Amino acid sequence: MANTVTVDGLAAEMTRLMREYTDDVTEGVSREVDNTAKAVCNAVKAGAPKDSGKYAAGWGVTKRGTRENPKRIVWNKKYPGLPHLLEFGHAKVGGGRVSGRAHIRPAYEAHGAQLPEHIARIIQRGGG
Repeated sequence: MANTVTVDGLAAEMTRLMREYTDDVTEGVSREVDNTAKAVCNAVKAGAPKDSGKYAAGWGVTKRGTRENPKRIVWNKKYPGLPHLLEFGHAKVGGGRVSGRAHIRPAYEAHGAQLPEHIARIIQRGGG
């Protein structure tokens, strides 16, 4: 015998399934954003100038945003005003210029640039 479903029951079941799908995708995206931020942070640490090692050790990840809109900030907690000077170079006090050592952009390009593709795959898979 065939099962019969009321319209209200069908609507409730579809709502439940969509909520489950949304929760799974949200969790998957949040996990991927965390993993990507950690990978970028580790790559920045590895490529950072290591005259004393304090600058490279100062990198970390800060969580911002909401569950539905996760944001992560990779920044140098010990020396927040120094990264742009080391990345792009700067003028010396007595004249001349210190050349930059790219370490932030290469880390982002190696890991962060693929984040939209990874998120698209998570959405297609329905989470996981």
